[in-house]
Amino acid sequence: MSEPNSEITPVFEITPVFEITKTAQFDAAHSLPTGPKAAYQKLHGHSFSVEATVRGAMSGPVGWVADLGELDVALKALAHELDHGHLNEHAGLESPTLEHLCLHFARRLKGDYPGLVRIGVSRPTVGERCVLEIGAPPGGVAGL
Repeated sequence: MSEPNSEITPVFEITPVFEITKTAQFDAAHSLPTGPKAAYQKLHGHSFSVEATVRGAMSGPVGWVADLGELDVALKALAHELDHGHLNEHAGLESPTLEHLCLHFARRLKGDYPGLVRIGVSRPTVGERCVLEIGAPPGGVAGL
């Protein structure tokens, strides 16, 4: 007969943190007026995909981080504003790099989704992607 384990096993409370993500697509034209190559400076277009990720604990009677349907509507509405347009004509997108597009979507979504932690913008047909990680500095809220 073996002796009972005399060590006490600590009990840890699990606080689950989840990430939810929605994706939207849009097609738009742009140019990079100060681009290093003439090809970048010419008006051209791409198909884009934008992905928004919200992190948090389950909350409310439903037990979710945020309403995925509402996030879907918000993200698609922002993508629709850019769809089949000229990106350079939008404030903040005068040089519409993937980096600036990430910031554009983050600034527009962060107010309604304080748990927003990541925006990714890609051009799937050319295999390019940029990801913005949104984190709060110690003791504060991230500024975009």
